[in-house]
Amino acid sequence: MDLDQLAALRTPEGSAALAAAERVAGGDPLAAAAALRSAGIPGGLAAAALTQAELRRRAAGKFGAAAAGMFLTRAGLEQATRRAVADRRAARLRAAGVTTLADLGCGLGADALAAARAGIRVYAVEADPVTAAMAAANAEAAGLADLVTVERGDATAFDATGVDAVFCDPARRRAGTGRRVFDPNAYSPPWDFVTGLAARVPRTVVKVAPGLDHALIPAGAEAEWVSVDGDLVEAALWCGELAEVPRRATLLREKEGPLLNASGSKRVPSYHLTGTGAQEAPVGPVRRFLYDPDPAVVRAHLVAELAADLDATLADPSIAYLYADEARPTPFARCLEITDVLPFSLKRLRALLRERRVGRVEIRKRGSALEPEKLRRDLRLSGDDAAGLALTRVAGNPTVLVCRPVPAGG
Repeated sequence: MDLDQLAALRTPEGSAALAAAERVAGGDPLAAAAALRSAGIPGGLAAAALTQAELRRRAAGKFGAAAAGMFLTRAGLEQATRRAVADRRAARLRAAGVTTLADLGCGLGADALAAARAGIRVYAVEADPVTAAMAAANAEAAGLADLVTVERGDATAFDATGVDAVFCDPARRRAGTGRRVFDPNAYSPPWDFVTGLAARVPRTVVKVAPGLDHALIPAGAEAEWVSVDGDLVEAALWCGELAEVPRRATLLREKEGPLLNASGSKRVPSYHLTGTGAQEAPVGPVRRFLYDPDPAVVRAHLVAELAADLDATLADPSIAYLYADEARPTPFARCLEITDVLPFSLKRLRALLRERRVGRVEIRKRGSALEPEKLRRDLRLSGDDAAGLALTRVAGNPTVLVCRPVPAGG
């Protein structure tokens, strides 16, 4: 999409085309295009409207009902922050006393809008002209244009001395190709600029990829990994005055339903595990219960802290499965009861499951080269019962743990 197409979509004719596209989106694309042409909508406008309608449909999982009024690009949607994550970050900034924020590399504006909803005045900068125009349009659609100013420009040239804090979300896709960039030095803006922000602005937050090498975390910064309903979605570096702990795992639970704040506003339930990230969990034998930690806990290197809370141990020092004698309720790990511990043997495992009439298995793995779907086919399951399988190593040996879920509450 270019600026002319975006401008066309924001006219009354464009709004009508978007409404028509949303009625036919999600089905056969050729039939949808034909339906818009038969309604007298010009081909170029119809194509742009159908693209937006499809992107809005996909964006509902990230932004909820607000997606219906947003302007989006495919790359921008993939990198945009989920609303629950952005709202929580904005609430933390507001609680820290931030009233003005520079959003450097604002993309489609997800974080800028969240900050504005929290009452923070946002000055946003975006290098791509179409994306910048979309961010401004999204602020207007959300009724937040008085709190969000978007300018097209170079984030590295923005003067942040007049704001309380800076948020930076460097682009991690290569311009023109859309391919992911894994080397932080190839981010835009580059990593040396990003890390230098903390030295210049006392309160800085940087959104980074969840796979960030811990060695790149600036000294004194808080590194936070965030998961939503068990999916690891991002990491963030809280620098300067905003750093509270060395490492944090934040778990958001959208599926639990919203909670009401004292003010009456809704928020997604959240759970936090903190620590240094430098501790090591004790190693011991396989015990009655298996805990599979949330990926945010694993990436934050907080497995040892969780082990201490659960009185649990590792069976292999390099694999983040925890074992305990008791089942304790925790939001930070899935708990399973182990019924069998077998050295891995396809023949033996198949015989055991057939004997127990197991026809459905949930397979998880850590430290195993086996492919769960191939194993599922090779097991040739038949029966009415279900079981869980954990593929792992114990004392270096390939092992399969046959499990059953532990009811909520232990």
